[in-house]
Amino acid sequence: MRTNFIMLKQLIIRNYAIIDHLVIVPDAELNIVTGETGAGKSIILGALSLVLGERADTSVLIDKSEKCIVEAHFDTAGHESFRNALKEAELDDDAECIIRREISSSGKSRAFINDTPVTLSVLNRLSSMLMDLHQQFDHLEMRDDHFQMDVLDAMAQNGPLTGIYRQLFHRYRDLSRQLSEHLATQAQLQKEADYKQYLLDELVQAGFKEHEIEEAEQQLRQMAHSERIRLVLQAGIQMLGEGEQPLVQELRKLSQQIQGIADVLPAVQPLVERIASARAELQDISGELEMLENGVFLDPELMQQMQERIDLGYKLLKKHDVQDTGGLILVERELEEALKKTMDLEDLIVKEREELDTLRQQLLDAANGLSAKRKEVAPGLSEKIAHLLTLVGMPDARFEISLQPLPEPGPSGIDAVQFLLDANKSGQFLPLHKAASGGEMSRIMLSVKSLTARAMQLPTLLFDEVDTGISGEASRQVGVLLRDLARYHQVICITHQPQVAAKGTRHFYIYKEPGENRRIHSRVQVLGPDERVLAIARMIGGEQPSEAALKHARELVEA
Repeated sequence: MRTNFIMLKQLIIRNYAIIDHLVIVPDAELNIVTGETGAGKSIILGALSLVLGERADTSVLIDKSEKCIVEAHFDTAGHESFRNALKEAELDDDAECIIRREISSSGKSRAFINDTPVTLSVLNRLSSMLMDLHQQFDHLEMRDDHFQMDVLDAMAQNGPLTGIYRQLFHRYRDLSRQLSEHLATQAQLQKEADYKQYLLDELVQAGFKEHEIEEAEQQLRQMAHSERIRLVLQAGIQMLGEGEQPLVQELRKLSQQIQGIADVLPAVQPLVERIASARAELQDISGELEMLENGVFLDPELMQQMQERIDLGYKLLKKHDVQDTGGLILVERELEEALKKTMDLEDLIVKEREELDTLRQQLLDAANGLSAKRKEVAPGLSEKIAHLLTLVGMPDARFEISLQPLPEPGPSGIDAVQFLLDANKSGQFLPLHKAASGGEMSRIMLSVKSLTARAMQLPTLLFDEVDTGISGEASRQVGVLLRDLARYHQVICITHQPQVAAKGTRHFYIYKEPGENRRIHSRVQVLGPDERVLAIARMIGGEQPSEAALKHARELVEA
């Protein structure tokens, strides 16, 4: 059963090395690529590497007047994680993904995903989810601890528990980072807290009310000029109502006199009313002057107290660089808020530490569960891989999976995993990339992936001459493993071995053909049943295969 299946539907290459125009349409299972030496098999790999984000080289252009274009169409309808990755990169999410590289003669290279320009880093990240290219001396994947752990977890059926662990780990990591930030903030605030508390206490003790300093200044000025103020007010009172000829009384007389001629001069009646209004207003003014005069007094003791209060106010205004009492009150509120924030942060840190302790225990429980299942399955997986290596031409190989505890939980648990190999029964196990040759590494990768094919989500797999250095039964076993792997994932294999070629479900033959201007061009042909037998027979017995070679080829295909 194929889940999250990815398939290369079509590969189009134009103006690349000796390829002027080539279209390859693989099927969903095991695609075999064979052909004469120098016909273009490795050139196809070079073109595919452009799709995977490799740097471009203008030397590959045949016709300098035309662009080089490599375009790969992938069926990604069932691959949710890839389609989510497209959305995260803000790219169009379609059931078919089209990746295109263009190289101009000027050396300018452009990359597109679903017709949207992308950088090479984005292309490399996304295309690696679609195709896995295995070439000799290019097996970085087997150096990758994450891949090795994924293999082990796939065989241990750790998928659900791994998902739970990763959620816990991300929460634990995020909360740890958040707590660290809060502790740093707390340390900084704590350095300032004592001084801020001193400033706040000083302001609280001063206890200034709104506008107090400004009102005190005004009142102090009044007291300082109280005698002059009282003289002026008293003069006004005398003039209006208490002098020898008070103005209010004079207006009253004037009003009576004018009223006396109103019977003969009616036009003066409005003036009588206006004079009466003016007299009433002056009476009110006289009363208010009296009230003001009664409120003006001189109290030396109170003046001393007020001066001290004003002096304190000026000192605090200068200290806090504000202009008035309202500014001081605002500073007081800000200090209260800052100190409250410090206290609130302390409470938050306590809660975060408690939550982190709980999360850590949950994380360790999940990690121990993962580790137990890994340790349980590792010996059996090692034996199975070692057995397959024997079948594919590495009879002296010994394989071991090393699990070492980590000091702290990591993204994959509390285990560090490493695949080790003793290639020649030396008794010394080394990491794969140190112990295996390029061809051996390809076969190790094939063995590993054939065992995990059902359990792991894999992209389209492309093996370049995985059978180098072997023949006979070992080659047949490589073909069997490839065919088994292709039951669950699309596989493309470039091979020189008839035993491997015979296992394919679609066979591409690459050959050279003269073109215009005597240039040699690569061509591709999908072989039918009889053509397949003939091609495999030629791999066995040369360009003019014997009947025995044809019979052997037919038997390989039918098998």
